[in-house]
Amino acid sequence: MKYVKGLLLITALVFWGVGAQAAEHGGQEHAGQEHAGEEHGAAAVTAAETPAAPALEPTADQIRQAIQEYIADVEEVEGAFTIEDEVTGNLRTLTLERVHERVGKTGDLFYSCTDMKDTETSEVLDLDFDVESSEGELFVIDTRIHKVSDKPRYTYDANDNRIPL
Repeated sequence: MKYVKGLLLITALVFWGVGAQAAEHGGQEHAGQEHAGEEHGAAAVTAAETPAAPALEPTADQIRQAIQEYIADVEEVEGAFTIEDEVTGNLRTLTLERVHERVGKTGDLFYSCTDMKDTETSEVLDLDFDVESSEGELFVIDTRIHKVSDKPRYTYDANDNRIPL
């Protein structure tokens, strides 16, 4: 339930019109194996690494687990995992198919993607999840639809700016 705190914070920010904006990821897509080197340009997180700060960074497995737990917590609290589709304006209800193996880091945020299935249309959506590590806890702070049925909606430039396609 510790991830529910993050969900409640995001809900409060959206309610008050602030919005939770996460740092974007440099490059065009994941620069690793998962998407043939065309996504987020940051290095993959493959094991615990020691950052400049004295605390250890979370492992890739911990990042993936945090995303899975976040989705489960949202489903428990809200009855389903939903996301507003900014292109269609529809609220999509999704079920988790898998969290991608690839995990990366840009700035202070970690990220990974999921494949989620729309319960109404059966389309598979690739969602990007940004995860913050704070005092030994992990919080999902931003989620967005990256692809619908393998068609990307955006990419990233070298300055971490999201570019619609």
